[in-house]
Amino acid sequence: MPASDWHPSEDGATLGETGSEEGIVVRDEEHSLGARITLERDAGIAPFAITCGIYGWMVHTRFFSSDAEAETQYDLMKDSLSALLEAAEQAADVDGGRQVMYDGIDEFIGAYP
Repeated sequence: MPASDWHPSEDGATLGETGSEEGIVVRDEEHSLGARITLERDAGIAPFAITCGIYGWMVHTRFFSSDAEAETQYDLMKDSLSALLEAAEQAADVDGGRQVMYDGIDEFIGAYP
């Protein structure tokens, strides 16, 4: 999906705020098809945390010790979320995209434990 399908959450108002993992939000984006991904530094139990979700389907959090790894994983996860949302949208005429979403979430969690 085009990068333009991602936009700053709340028009960037969340940056610098405390996130769900008690860290400082440094990146926070929403996808037009219904997903969000957030990167926090100085999270409660790790130096970095990424929390992502597909609205109405799942929430998943990962923890990292380095900024470089967290930034790399954030971008990879964001791309994978885009691909999953696009695939589910394309399958919407079959079963509302549910099976694609079920399978895709399992694959996503497996790829990003």
